[in-house]
Amino acid sequence: MSGKNDAAKTGKIAVWWDMKDCPVPEGIDDHRVRPSRRCLQGTRLLWSCLHHSLWRPKTNPEHVLRALSSTGVAVVHIGSESTCAVMYLDMVKWREDNPPPATMMIITNQMLDVFNWDLARLQQRTSYNIFLAYSIRPVAALFVYTRKEWLWEKLLHGTTSTSVDTAGELSTVFHCEFCSLDCQSVKSFKKHLSTKKHAIEEVLNPQPTQLISVTKRWGKNYAATPEYATAKIHVSWDMSECPIPDGYDARRVRPSLEGAFKELGYSGPVSITAFGDHKQTPERHLHALSSTGIDVAHALPEFIYSRMFDDLKQWRDNNPTPTTMMIISDGAEILLGGCLARLKQLKKYNLFWAYSFRPWKMSVMLTSAEWLWDSLLAERMFSREQAVEESCLVEVEKL
Repeated sequence: MSGKNDAAKTGKIAVWWDMKDCPVPEGIDDHRVRPSRRCLQGTRLLWSCLHHSLWRPKTNPEHVLRALSSTGVAVVHIGSESTCAVMYLDMVKWREDNPPPATMMIITNQMLDVFNWDLARLQQRTSYNIFLAYSIRPVAALFVYTRKEWLWEKLLHGTTSTSVDTAGELSTVFHCEFCSLDCQSVKSFKKHLSTKKHAIEEVLNPQPTQLISVTKRWGKNYAATPEYATAKIHVSWDMSECPIPDGYDARRVRPSLEGAFKELGYSGPVSITAFGDHKQTPERHLHALSSTGIDVAHALPEFIYSRMFDDLKQWRDNNPTPTTMMIISDGAEILLGGCLARLKQLKKYNLFWAYSFRPWKMSVMLTSAEWLWDSLLAERMFSREQAVEESCLVEVEKL
């Protein structure tokens, strides 16, 4: 773990700054924005050459442009309605070119409403250190796990230094997103923005106004990768929402699950815990489940979700990656989704999900496989008579 942290301390850092949401406050010298890195001093992270200020220069005094550019902040011209969409596209591209260990800092008030869902799913696949600053604190908890968060004004007041080491960085640039044009000075940049050609490009080359999800199609059943193929699998099963179907032999639950895993290339040892109000569970089911090595945990309906999360978290803490966990439940997205998404960003593991009805929208939890519960069992369905017949055949073969 210490090796990973040490690598992060010297990894690249990119900063995306929405100046519309988080302008430089009155009384703060614009030259102090970049040196105000109190947020990074504790980990001694190094600044990278990419620092973006996404905003509309036409509405800002020229001396602000000069002050920011003099400290190595790249200034990008984009319509305010497109700021979040363009910021996110730039983040995704930067991630493709800069694998972890690396750090992202996002300065915006739009994390909760715009970036939260898709960025949280990205983070579950490939995690970066994320710092966040905002002028207005989010009203709800984020799915995205952040290393640290600050109020923007307090962050800027954290230093009085105006010096910054920009050795080895790219030259300062002013960029027009509409025209895909770089300028090296405020004068040439302002001149370009006032040209007829630029005005035409703003009309003919509009930028996206809605964030384009890059994870929206990440919902297929993927074949096991080598590191997970033989790793342990733990299943946490909510029997109140996904009960054993009528006429189904409960002894077939484990073979059905293991069969589904093997179809995707997973052959590791499987542990299963079935949660439910087992005062209401038929005794034959309890005997059948326990006879196949399934742990039966009694829990009242109102406590099942908390018991399942504790079970998964404890198992995950005792079984380091690579491992796979599976949830069998309809309410996982609503009551467990955010917690498991954050846990998955912190500690990498595979996640499977089964439910009795398909969710109306994709979960914030990034899964490697999903099934409809009845279909998962039905594809390998055995009636009680077939199960007895199969058991007899096994006994005959032994003789």
